Amino acid sequence: MREILLATGNPGKAKEMREILAGDDDTVVWRHLKEFADRRWPEPVEDGETFMANAELKARYYARLSGLWTIADDSGLVVDALGGEPGVRSARYAGEPKSDAANNALLVRKLAGVPDEKRTARFCCAVALSDGERVLARAQGVVEGRIIDQPRGTNGFGYDPHFWVPEFGMTTAEMAPEQKHAISHRGQALRLLRDELIALLRG
Repeated sequence: MREILLATGNPGKAKEMREILAGDDDTVVWRHLKEFADRRWPEPVEDGETFMANAELKARYYARLSGLWTIADDSGLVVDALGGEPGVRSARYAGEPKSDAANNALLVRKLAGVPDEKRTARFCCAVALSDGERVLARAQGVVEGRIIDQPRGTNGFGYDPHFWVPEFGMTTAEMAPEQKHAISHRGQALRLLRDELIALLRG
């Protein structure tokens, strides 16, 4: 039985990651950062210029601290009309402390006056698995959409209520979890990583 740490303190994200990664495999015990809160680990400085650089940095960092194989992701929203913002700053777009509501309010403000057809955006996700010394596996996923002003839906988190997916006629916050997992950037990346993880566990 192997323990694997999911390097997130966000319970919603940890649940989503576990649901996608676990599948039918019961040989892994999934841990997340809230379980290690008493150790008071400082957060790593995410100074990478790409989502993958930050995912690898976090995976290595928490693997060294915990002694466990660690899966970390870095994901964010890239909006064409804003020159790629918020990008790698997505979680702290409106500054500290991190706030989904403040981030979304800033996003909508910055897009004021931008017509619908120019509000194209994508969610990008990079995931990495590390043992502390090496990156054992990595994967990426992307989902295309458009930003809307009025939030819709109560599922998901982050920018989900404002991320409209034309193909489905709804935001990612309106999707059932299994539907979102099937198309989401994180879902794509984690499924690719899961294939590599299974090979590593069986190797």
